[in-house]
Amino acid sequence: MHLEIITPDQKVFDGEVESATFPGSDGSFQILNDHAPLISSLAKGDLIYVNNEGTHNLVVDGGVVEVLNNKIIVLAEAVIN
Repeated sequence: MHLEIITPDQKVFDGEVESATFPGSDGSFQILNDHAPLISSLAKGDLIYVNNEGTHNLVVDGGVVEVLNNKIIVLAEAVIN
């Protein structure tokens, strides 16, 4: 599935992933391939994604995530690498 992480300043990541875990406002949740459509707010915390290069960890400072048709779009307030 495709993951795109965007902040007001830059595109942080754009590529294929196997899974992604997000810091939801009510607790963390994971997205896998063929997940049901979803829109959720994000709290400050760890955004973890796994691709063919390994596991990557970013810290987001809130935002929104949308999942639709195996595409995940993250609109983050800020990302701390």
